[in-house]
Amino acid sequence: MIQIQAALFWAYAIGATFALSAGRQLQVWERINAGEGPRTRSRAANPYLALTALFAAVLMVPTGLFLLWQNPAWATMHVADGHEGVWAGFVLFYAGGIPVAAILGFLVAQGLVLVGAGYWAYLQCVGGYFLLFGTLIHGWDGRGYERFLSPGARDFAHWRRDSVVNHVLDFCTSGTFLALLVFGAAVIGTMLLTEIGWLMEGWSLPGADEDRKVHRLLAIAIAAAGVYGLPFVGALAASGLVRLLGGWIGLPLFAVLAGLTLLSRRSPVRWLYGLVGVPDRHWRAGLDQDGDGYAYETEVTADVTGEVTEDVTADRSA
Repeated sequence: MIQIQAALFWAYAIGATFALSAGRQLQVWERINAGEGPRTRSRAANPYLALTALFAAVLMVPTGLFLLWQNPAWATMHVADGHEGVWAGFVLFYAGGIPVAAILGFLVAQGLVLVGAGYWAYLQCVGGYFLLFGTLIHGWDGRGYERFLSPGARDFAHWRRDSVVNHVLDFCTSGTFLALLVFGAAVIGTMLLTEIGWLMEGWSLPGADEDRKVHRLLAIAIAAAGVYGLPFVGALAASGLVRLLGGWIGLPLFAVLAGLTLLSRRSPVRWLYGLVGVPDRHWRAGLDQDGDGYAYETEVTADVTGEVTEDVTADRSA
């Protein structure tokens, strides 16, 4: 349901965010399947990956194709003026690329979560949403927001002849905006419910309360600000620097500022990330050595009633 040039970035970001939201469950999944045969460890057997692919294929692709058919000029950021200007490869690229990008984002973030690099999985979400917002705000020529707020090719061509306020009002009363509202309620609503639901599910597992430092509602608010708000502000800042200083100076300067903000060990972003309770340990962190040299493995299982139980077994081979 978003313009073609930004769609793959959004799909990748959603996939990464889904994996990060289900990080604790993915670690439990690895513990349960440890030592099992390749059939049970198949990627296709992962329910969270399957639901991510289903979300992309059933919700993101059809809504995007509808808007591409309804308003090809807007859907292509006015690269094409109408249906005759849309190359068939665009349709194939969109329909096939969205699920692939979502799955790729999920797998990359999942791999980072499982090796104990949860913060780097979070940076996958930030990077994907930064590219999404950067495309919509700045674009490739500095006119990204003009392309987004122009429902028709004529509106974009005559953008400089009218005020921004009038263009915004025209966009908000257009059929394209109405379609975005309807589809956004379905796509974004389902996306948020899934992410929040998987976070809540993860917090109910053993050990989660030790990692989460704040109330659940506050943790959700912090997570939302970090995943959506921070990349949006970053995209605005990057666009402003490029407009003021030019691309050759503005982008490197923004990269330095972003690196200091996100990668520093004393970064406030790292501190806030630590409050949410997303796992930042290797999935084998349940293996602890006791004083007698035994290896105790905490295995989380679920009975038929859905109640989570915790079994501790001793392995004398350690």
